[in-house]
Amino acid sequence: MQVNKIVDARGLDCPQPVILTKKAMDEGGGAGRLTAIVDRDVARENIKRLAQNQGYDYRVEEKDGEYHIHMTRVLNKEENETSGSGRISILIKSDLFGEGDEELGRVLMKGFLYTLNELETSLSSLIFMNKGIFLTLEDSPVIEHIQTLEKKGIEVLSCGTCLDYYQKTDKLAAGRITNMYSALETLAGADRTITI
Repeated sequence: MQVNKIVDARGLDCPQPVILTKKAMDEGGGAGRLTAIVDRDVARENIKRLAQNQGYDYRVEEKDGEYHIHMTRVLNKEENETSGSGRISILIKSDLFGEGDEELGRVLMKGFLYTLNELETSLSSLIFMNKGIFLTLEDSPVIEHIQTLEKKGIEVLSCGTCLDYYQKTDKLAAGRITNMYSALETLAGADRTITI
């Protein structure tokens, strides 16, 4: 008999509902049934996408302004893993995520780096250029997330020219200093690259 695991993610901000649901999927070895309960439209849509990507059938039931997303595994993990392999390098060229409001950009960057720590990926390196180097400094609001990634074996590289330009070389608190040649070599050697 399959047990229906419940993830109660009501009242939680993105990306917490997705992270909790993914953890529940992983804990169950990808088998059985799972229900996530959320009260926000964004969380509902994110969990629906997660379910699809992880090989689950799902249906959404709305109850009193809350969404119950019922998921059932239909594919083995191995059958669904078509593009998850290969080394990934991420180039971060700003201390903000995206363009627009600065406060929102800081919130999104914090959420991005937090989520990187929670995901099981083939991430091999983070390269910080231009104002991105501010994220690797002692007073960075996300330094703990970056240090945790480094402890997991992910290479953290900050542009030496950029550190010199902003006079922050002595404030580096994660990873090591790199140059443009080495940074490009790392990016070129990756199977996939992401730039933000």
